[in-house]
Amino acid sequence: MNTKSFIKIDKFKKSLNIFNSIKPFPYVIIDNFLNLNLAKKIEKNFPLHTDKKLWSYKNYCEIKKATDNWNMFPPEAYQLLSILNSNDFLEIIKKKIKLKNLYPDYGLNGGGFHIMGEKGKLNPHLDYIIHPKLNLMRKFNLIIFFNLKWKPINGGELCLYEKNFQNKKLPGKLIKKIEPKFNRAVLFDTSRNSWHGVNVVKSMVRKSMAVYYLTDKKPKTEKRYKALYSPLKNQMKDNKVKKFIKMRANPKYAFKVAKI
Repeated sequence: MNTKSFIKIDKFKKSLNIFNSIKPFPYVIIDNFLNLNLAKKIEKNFPLHTDKKLWSYKNYCEIKKATDNWNMFPPEAYQLLSILNSNDFLEIIKKKIKLKNLYPDYGLNGGGFHIMGEKGKLNPHLDYIIHPKLNLMRKFNLIIFFNLKWKPINGGELCLYEKNFQNKKLPGKLIKKIEPKFNRAVLFDTSRNSWHGVNVVKSMVRKSMAVYYLTDKKPKTEKRYKALYSPLKNQMKDNKVKKFIKMRANPKYAFKVAKI
């Protein structure tokens, strides 16, 4: 498969020139990331929000549906995911950001298709650090949005927060809101207290594809195997929410409490 027939590589390479200079942590936004016809085909063949084969997250901090099952991906999405996990694509990121090692996650742990209907959301959170199967450190998150005719009134923005120096279990100030426009990609570093979340979807169905990239663990890498969520302002005094967050971050209980 020819990477350039899927992805606008030159635009992607150029965007990475400023990756490490952006706050609150390294990220870039790439509009018109994919070949337009490809993006439209993937959007058209996305699973319906009502598809019972999707895994459903419905709890105090996350309301979404998802699948990392390769058999559920239509041909174009399957091919794109293969390219995004290919050596050629990873080499581009490595060279531009000057990394020694970067690895794909063929199992798409936490990745794949993500779908949010009305009231869908993700509280601010830190992603897991240590991959549960590969014992490597999660380094980057690449998200591609497939939302035709999306408008600000629909909500569902990807939100990036600065580090909280007083309390490491809570995000700092909201720094950036990114509208999930059609064929927009966002690449960001998940290894630097990278608090992020998704504002409530007010209308329409929000569709995205996520891929994660891994690197070698550092000597003092924090051993976080599951996402650490933060309560919203109106949840700060809710003991049920606090208990849920503690259990959601524990590998023993995470899957049991994901759907309440």
